[in-house]
Amino acid sequence: MPDLVIRIKKKTDGSAALSCVRQDGSVTWQRQEGRQGQFFPVHDMTHYAVETVLGHRKGFYGLVSEGWDLTDFGAPWPRGRIPEDADPSELIVGFLDAERASGERWSASDFNDRLANYYSEHGLSGGCTLTDDQLARIRERMRELFHAWIAVPPGESLELVFARP
Repeated sequence: MPDLVIRIKKKTDGSAALSCVRQDGSVTWQRQEGRQGQFFPVHDMTHYAVETVLGHRKGFYGLVSEGWDLTDFGAPWPRGRIPEDADPSELIVGFLDAERASGERWSASDFNDRLANYYSEHGLSGGCTLTDDQLARIRERMRELFHAWIAVPPGESLELVFARP
């Protein structure tokens, strides 16, 4: 069995639900109502694209596969903040969400400037850079996933398999 089986359900009322089944059979899930039902499926598929293309082991889905529940990601942060050694998936996905909302396409250089600024402003070491090729592969994977989601009939689910590299 893979590290995680991800199911994004398109509900008949326009909302959505995300469930993740871990290798040990445990499940975490959440409903995504109203505007969240429009935003989060795309956001969650963007995480999948970033983490699988970049081979991130400790991004959002990697942490979920390790036992984090979906409710652990946000206030009141029951498990504490995302670990400092986590892959920068959340940051990259946030930038891709901002890019999508702006309607402007950012270059890899634009992403790298924003990543460097974030790391500097928060006193973080390490950092991350994206190549043009990586960004193109992420965008292509996102496009495939978004098309697959559009094709999912209401009441059905899109299922993704996540295996940490």
